[in-house]
Amino acid sequence: MRNSVITLAVAVAVGLGTTFGGMSVKTEAASLSSLKDQQEKIQNQRSNVQSNIKQGNDKITNIQNQQSNVEQQMTRLDMEIGDITSKIDDKTAKADSTKRQIAKLEAETKVIQERIKKRTALLKERLSSYQDTGGVVDYLSVLMGAQSFSDFIDRANAVATIMQADQEIIKQHEADKKELAKKQDKVKKDLSSLKKMVADLKNMNKQLNTQKAAKNKLLASLKLQEGEAQNDVMNLQEQDQLLASQEKAIKEAIQLEKDREAEQAAQSAQTAQGDSPSSGGATGQIPSISSGFWTQPAEGIISSGFGKRTRDFHYGVDIANNGPNVPILAAADGVVIRSYLSSSYGNCIFISHSYNGQVFTTVYAHMSERLVGDGAVVKKGQQIGIMGSSGEATGQHLHFELHKGPWTPDKRFAINPVGIIPLP
Repeated sequence: MRNSVITLAVAVAVGLGTTFGGMSVKTEAASLSSLKDQQEKIQNQRSNVQSNIKQGNDKITNIQNQQSNVEQQMTRLDMEIGDITSKIDDKTAKADSTKRQIAKLEAETKVIQERIKKRTALLKERLSSYQDTGGVVDYLSVLMGAQSFSDFIDRANAVATIMQADQEIIKQHEADKKELAKKQDKVKKDLSSLKKMVADLKNMNKQLNTQKAAKNKLLASLKLQEGEAQNDVMNLQEQDQLLASQEKAIKEAIQLEKDREAEQAAQSAQTAQGDSPSSGGATGQIPSISSGFWTQPAEGIISSGFGKRTRDFHYGVDIANNGPNVPILAAADGVVIRSYLSSSYGNCIFISHSYNGQVFTTVYAHMSERLVGDGAVVKKGQQIGIMGSSGEATGQHLHFELHKGPWTPDKRFAINPVGIIPLP
């Protein structure tokens, strides 16, 4: 069975007021009062459990809303990460283009530097010529040496052309220097800007991925919380079902108590005659019915006793029998608290008994078939099922438990039935 916070309020049988194995009975008024008090307690318990179920469902809804919100945030983060990744790719492509431009600029720079080098040499040569010939004075000598006015005009035009060429060389020289400096400065700025832009984008991408990792962690935590909350609600629902079964059993007990006087005579007559238990259609061997309060629940051999085993603690005894249709009997008079299919116990039945003012609970597990339902009033030796291997069982057997009090998930009230209940 699931680990659940299940409180079996099996005290429904306390104050039944009926005769169990010849026990003395309480007065009808006291018995009915006790049963009605127990009924009211269970109704209050169910009310609290149902309130807790509602709170649990509200908690699940809240967690699911949080999950939806986180998933939306993660979708936005994915979009932002995709956008930034695209920008990084774009800037990286531009950086590659800029590198190609840099390579081209380096080739142009070599050409410009070569032109500057040649012009520098030419200017130095002209300067040296000016120093050797006297510069402007030399031009005057050229002009004054004209043989005619026409010759003077030709010489003047030649001097002007030479001087203009020199000025053009100087201007182009300066322009080339400025162009080179401008291009070099632009390349440096472009590279610096691209590097900073890519670094910023990568840093932003890193931050977004960190946020996404945190959201993933939060989402995983919320899913875990949802699973735990759903498990809690399932446990509460199972508890509510158990309480409903007990409430039904108490209603049956109240009606039985009202008919107690009429039934007591019939029950006493049946006990005196030693009626055999109902076979329920079983063809297997039925154990003899003991004369005391308890009787043997099934025929077979004890394959595993009560106590510590290699890997766990065995809270009951296993009665094994490979025969067909081996009947399972109620160990004593009582009320069926729960009859259902458990994932671990398989087909199982919980019965509440009252013996000398003490409540006991018996558990019958791994049956192939159950013959009584929730709230049924059973007699000692009455067949309630057929032996099987349902649930977590190896081989055909009856797992039988005896609890001095209610059955609880931790089985803290479980006791060794040997010496109390007749066993094979």
